[in-house]
Amino acid sequence: MRFLLLLTFVFISHLGIGQIHDPVIWNAAVEKENDSIYSLVFSGDIEREWHVYSQQGYPEDAIAPIPLSFVYPKEEGFARIGKASESKTKTSYNEVFELDETYFEIEAILTQKIKVTDKNLRYIKAEIEYQVCKEVCINENRYFLFDLVALKGRVIKAAEYESSEIKEEAPKEIKTNSLPFSSNQGTGAEKDKVETTEKSSKKGLWSIFFIAFFSGFAALLTPCVFPMIPMTVSFFTKQSKNRAVGIRNALLYGLFIIVIYVALGSVVTGIFGADALNALSTNVWFNLIFFALLVIFAISFLGAFEIMLPNSWANKVDRQADRGGMVGIFFMALALAIVSFSCTGPIVGTLLVESASKGGVAPIMGMLGFSLAIALPFALFALFPGWLNSLPKSGGWLNTVKVFLGFLELAFAFKFLSNADLVLQLHWLEREVFLAIWIAIFGVLGLYLLGKIQLPHDSPIERISVGRLLLAILTLTFTIYLIPGLWGAPLKLISGFPPPLSYSESPYGVGSSKGSAVLSGVPLPEGAKYGEHDIITFTDYDKGLAYAKKVNKPVLIDFTGYACVNCRKMEENVWVQPKVLKLLSCDVVMISLYVDYKKELPKDEQYISETTGKKIKTIGNKWSDFQIRKYKANAQPYYVLTDLEENNLNDPIGYTSDAAVFLDWLESGIKKYPK
Repeated sequence: MRFLLLLTFVFISHLGIGQIHDPVIWNAAVEKENDSIYSLVFSGDIEREWHVYSQQGYPEDAIAPIPLSFVYPKEEGFARIGKASESKTKTSYNEVFELDETYFEIEAILTQKIKVTDKNLRYIKAEIEYQVCKEVCINENRYFLFDLVALKGRVIKAAEYESSEIKEEAPKEIKTNSLPFSSNQGTGAEKDKVETTEKSSKKGLWSIFFIAFFSGFAALLTPCVFPMIPMTVSFFTKQSKNRAVGIRNALLYGLFIIVIYVALGSVVTGIFGADALNALSTNVWFNLIFFALLVIFAISFLGAFEIMLPNSWANKVDRQADRGGMVGIFFMALALAIVSFSCTGPIVGTLLVESASKGGVAPIMGMLGFSLAIALPFALFALFPGWLNSLPKSGGWLNTVKVFLGFLELAFAFKFLSNADLVLQLHWLEREVFLAIWIAIFGVLGLYLLGKIQLPHDSPIERISVGRLLLAILTLTFTIYLIPGLWGAPLKLISGFPPPLSYSESPYGVGSSKGSAVLSGVPLPEGAKYGEHDIITFTDYDKGLAYAKKVNKPVLIDFTGYACVNCRKMEENVWVQPKVLKLLSCDVVMISLYVDYKKELPKDEQYISETTGKKIKTIGNKWSDFQIRKYKANAQPYYVLTDLEENNLNDPIGYTSDAAVFLDWLESGIKKYPK
């Protein structure tokens, strides 16, 4: 189920590249605490699905996200009191960079207390440098001027400037955001982007709904629920005064099933809030506890014991069901939920945690889909009672469904254990060990489906059905597919589920393209290096362009970042494709420009951008400004194919998970290059 959910979200994810865009609206204000103590408050409203990295530091040698930082160009006349405090942040493990990253979502509020040591001080200049990411990453900075003398009351909003080269005098015209402090409103363009994000969120909710629906259908085919369909429908049709009343009662029964499960989803949302479980999902203890729960659920499904709610609950509900009328029907539906808990409980529990980790009303939507699948048969068979004759008889196949779900629960449990191991960097459950466990689980499942293994509640098998045989073949095929992963095969069908290739005993084993593009015997050109997959890469535009003219090849400009997750995904999943790799290695000159490279430019090379008015101080600033000025875009990854006169050969392209799309783009541009 988690695997299907992962694939669905990957399928519906939309690209976030395009024109110049900053998903964060910043405001700042200064608050006077007493005669010498002030608070500089910075508030950022972040578009949904984007996040801004916090001030958390990382090891110097780590490839990591860029933390938010403050620069005070002239720190005279005041002193900072400690580090800026932060509003609520989230922490999650990033498998690409193999470290924990801390970030803000929706809103970022940072407060820096200062002590004024010069009573004549009027202005304080401050600059925020930050990285905001979704599927792409954008590096930005903002400049503020705080006027301490203008504080007539307790709080005054700061002025925002386009450039760090601001004068320490009251400007005639102050450029500020048109929004009030901490407002969530935006310009028309921002509203359009929010609407686009909301559409994406709606798609995500619908994916949860459909996956929950199919999970409910699976629960329907378990021995705790399936036999109840003919019994319950027959009860309503026979005990009612006429067929119309029987149909009405059966429909009410189905409706109350939906109400009960949706109420459960609402309780989870109300108790935990929209984002609490999302934060927990990256917590070590949460992953360990949920691993243990899934193992218990799996062992229960396999037949070792049954997880049941107290019998007293069922007895009390049964007595209420005898009251008749709508109240009685409601308690009959509640009785079904309680009695069938041993089969539905593990599925409902997994669904609730998974959907709640997505935030918002996802648990409600998940329970709506699940309960609808449970309730529909009761309504449909009440409307068309003749269909009951076509139902297969209860038997051993129901227990087979339950055992099959148990194997799936057991396999998925190890994903949570893997999460905890990755966060702690224990290397106990490396990729090979994880895959070995999955091979064993699905291999045994295949043998079970073929009747070679029997469990406690199984009926004797004289022959297996065609459907069961086909499912066994599918399971064993998947098992064989996993085996090469033990020696380094990428296993793209389950990408994101096992630990990454780098978290293994043999990161450069079978399936790795390491060294495939090295041109033996050919020395590296001046200013070049071996990049990903040993592609010859330049990190300086001028040197790369000069080399392209020398060898008469088109230029591929790769606007990237050390902390760009989707840049790594492109390199690992798209560039590695044989046809793509051949073109990148042999038919173009690659120039990779890292927009988050923090090395400062020599003083005589620093300048004020004509496009943004910002001071360009680092090599990363330089390439980011080049991307904005030349191509009117500021997101990474971003790829541009040009001829030797720096003219585009085709339209630039951003992140895509489809290697065929990227290959077509490469081929179309290269064909237009004048030979």
